[in-house]
Amino acid sequence: MKIYLLAAAPVAVLAAASVAGSGSARSAAPRPAMFATCAACHATEVGKTSYGPNLHGVAGRKAAGQPGYAYSPALKASGLTWDRATLDAWLTAPQKKVPGTKMPFAGIQDPAKRKEVIDYLMTLK
Repeated sequence: MKIYLLAAAPVAVLAAASVAGSGSARSAAPRPAMFATCAACHATEVGKTSYGPNLHGVAGRKAAGQPGYAYSPALKASGLTWDRATLDAWLTAPQKKVPGTKMPFAGIQDPAKRKEVIDYLMTLK
């Protein structure tokens, strides 16, 4: 009997996790490994602060639109909105997309890794 209980326990845990995660519109996608570079400066949880602006809800937000963060004049004047195309260009080379931005990041050159990060950012709602 104990063998059956032990064998069934992981299945029950997985099933519960699957049901809990499936109905939540607020669940973020799994964080890609490449995002560790971003997480060094950016928080993603509501109410958390870090060196850079919080990225929770970044999709669809106007650039330099996070209240309480001191953005560069260049980003404030950019007129950008963070959608997939803008994020792709920005994450390829931030200084090239917005000369004068204070983001000290060279960019993600690998398109597949960049897409993983963008896909993740789009779920942070």
